[in-house]
Amino acid sequence: MSRQSPLEKLPLPDMGIFGLARHFGPGMVLMMTGIGTSHLVTAPVAGGRFEYALLWCIPVAYIFKYYGFEMAFRFTNATGRSMLDAYGTAWKKWPIWYTLIATLIQCVVGQAGRLAAAAAVAYYFFLEYLGLDLPIGAFGFLLGLVSVVILMFQRYKAVELTSKVLAGLLVVSSLAAYLAEPAPLSALADFVRVQVPGGSWLIISSFLGLLPTGIDVSLQASEWGKAKKAGMGAIRDELEREGLVRKFDPFQSTKQDLAVDSGVLPPHTLEYCRRWFRIGLWDFRTGHVISFVIACIFLLLAAVWIYPSEVAGNAVIGEIGRVFSESLGPGMMIVFLLGAFAATFSTAFNYFDGWPRVVGACCRNLFRRTAALQGIASDDLGPEHRKRWYSEYNIYRMTMIFSLVTASALIVGVPRPVLLVLVASALANFIAPVIFFLNLYYCFTVIPRKDRLFYPSTFATWFSWISFIIFTGMTFILIMDEVFDTALFGA
Repeated sequence: MSRQSPLEKLPLPDMGIFGLARHFGPGMVLMMTGIGTSHLVTAPVAGGRFEYALLWCIPVAYIFKYYGFEMAFRFTNATGRSMLDAYGTAWKKWPIWYTLIATLIQCVVGQAGRLAAAAAVAYYFFLEYLGLDLPIGAFGFLLGLVSVVILMFQRYKAVELTSKVLAGLLVVSSLAAYLAEPAPLSALADFVRVQVPGGSWLIISSFLGLLPTGIDVSLQASEWGKAKKAGMGAIRDELEREGLVRKFDPFQSTKQDLAVDSGVLPPHTLEYCRRWFRIGLWDFRTGHVISFVIACIFLLLAAVWIYPSEVAGNAVIGEIGRVFSESLGPGMMIVFLLGAFAATFSTAFNYFDGWPRVVGACCRNLFRRTAALQGIASDDLGPEHRKRWYSEYNIYRMTMIFSLVTASALIVGVPRPVLLVLVASALANFIAPVIFFLNLYYCFTVIPRKDRLFYPSTFATWFSWISFIIFTGMTFILIMDEVFDTALFGA
């Protein structure tokens, strides 16, 4: 290899605490995508209706869904390619078609649930402080339109920073509200005591579906990781040019062509990839832990301050916000509303980017003309990308508009934010097992077993498959109960 190879000049990222925080990206975005509807609506609904009885659902969701997400991060760091590129190597590309159909449904129902949660915050603020009783559908459309315009013109850095600051405020204020009157220690036993109260199946399904977020979001995270252009994702093309890995063609290559043998990488290049992989893992794990703590706090707060209550209707955010005003003082309602709006809006905002990004990725693996014009980032675009409707860039934009129109229409037709959130969450749960399996399958069959850096450990291997079996079994039980009215366990 020539001394002039770009691989020898790769800057090594700082692995100190501040360096790690500065490089965090897809994992924290994944956390921000999750902290919204599931934490601010589903968890308080569970606590308000059933007190501590559903507390066990939170660790179950976070523990048994963990590797469904991590394997997507691991795959992208190990190959420099998106998990969807691996899906495209299957027979007749059936996983791509499954993902495309599921994602288009999520663009409607799932996005309606996210927009409804953000709209509920805006609805309460305008009603309570300005006396304006506007339809919740109007707020949903307006917030969706703002998101789409920002994304279309790629002016989202300031919004992302503002959302993170306000969501951080929500985290701090939530912890303060909990410490003001914490749940009794005896309630913590419900973390390990499984109970299924009558009428709780939709909420349980919602927990499993959207805590920490839907497993389908792992595909968005894989695309975000690839778009970050750091680690293996930044050098994959150069590795192909230098003949260190096989060139990948989505219409001719097999899954083996995605593999990268880290043993053939120059030492400096390997260290570069190793550091970015570690950053990616810590990025994801940090977000996972923070998300878990916030979910627990909101359920416990509702159980202490709201129970017994249905926690329903357009004023649901006001009922939840009452916890903050009663525990910390009247002024804390505004703090809660700011944080809640940041969390719910950032969730809807990220989904307006994530799901259209997945649709575009599916199309580049299905259609040759789209594959010839792939790319979404501005530095990947040329005149043809902007001109041709079938480019990945334009498919991404068209899907965004489709999601805005259809999700807004659904909110107008069903102006019940709690119901929309719960149904969207349950949908995420029902489509998750297939994506969970595919993430594990391609991670274990594409990454070389001899690769000690990227291949999962023995524990990760076994626990991944055990988690998949348990999660799929619970999903099957929920489907039997909800669709076929067959109560296999409990009432």
